[in-house]
Amino acid sequence: MTVLFTPDEHTSLEQYTWTRNHLLMVTLRDVQTRMRVLTPGPDGWSDEELDGLPGATSTSIIDVDPREGDDFFLNSSGFTTPATLLSGTVGQPLEAIKQAPSFFDSDSITVTQHFATSDDGTQVPYFVVGSSTGAASPTLLYGYGGFENSMVPAYSGGVGRAWLERGNTYVIANIRGGGEYGPTWHTQALKANRHKVFEDFAAVAKDLVARGITTTEQLGIQGGSNGGLLMGVMLTRYPHLFGAIVCQVPLLDMKRYHLLLAGASWVAEYGDPDNPDEWRFLSEYSPYQNTDPTRHTHRS
Repeated sequence: MTVLFTPDEHTSLEQYTWTRNHLLMVTLRDVQTRMRVLTPGPDGWSDEELDGLPGATSTSIIDVDPREGDDFFLNSSGFTTPATLLSGTVGQPLEAIKQAPSFFDSDSITVTQHFATSDDGTQVPYFVVGSSTGAASPTLLYGYGGFENSMVPAYSGGVGRAWLERGNTYVIANIRGGGEYGPTWHTQALKANRHKVFEDFAAVAKDLVARGITTTEQLGIQGGSNGGLLMGVMLTRYPHLFGAIVCQVPLLDMKRYHLLLAGASWVAEYGDPDNPDEWRFLSEYSPYQNTDPTRHTHRS
């Protein structure tokens, strides 16, 4: 038997499970959820996309009926859509059963996706959430870029109430180091290739300004933990691209990170600073070692 669904470099497998008669498969295609229904038969497999999923959302299967029927339940949420419980039966329309409360007015807020070109030519996706006025606005760009952690669409009442309702823009960068395109999106940025994470994020920042979504002075960035390391590198390597940087619980001293807390378990991600060959590339970006107190930031 032949499965008709064939993933490509734009698609990663997120989840799969069986109902009584069908295989349900959740994928990410360019960081947006798709769900397929695969059905075995005497002449092979049929393959159909599940209709009715909201756009620009993240959806997961939370329960199925694998013994008696083809019922299933999904959880779906997005930048402007609170977590929603959906009920379905293969071959029938989806039905919203219950939804978490809304915490901000999203009527005038749109979600778009763009792609920035990184230094090595890789297309890096990012989501833009904000009012569709067409004018440059204060923008908060968030990134992580590590440990195969995918930054998928999700609802945040705090971001919506405190930032979006004021007419500002929120951006999520799907840079390498995450798992948005499967394991290779992560492994491309390990150890000596960590610079790709930083180049991807800088490319998104430049693209936001080039598209007129924001200006350098209005562009703030935020990240924590591994994302805090990203912020530290942005401060020491690309300070001219940003008006503000929020650096939370960061890794900044890559010479000693493996001696702190769970740091020894992160050596496979970053490299071993006690190994001279690996310290060589770590030292090139470690924010603590690359801080110059005499340097003043000038924006071009």
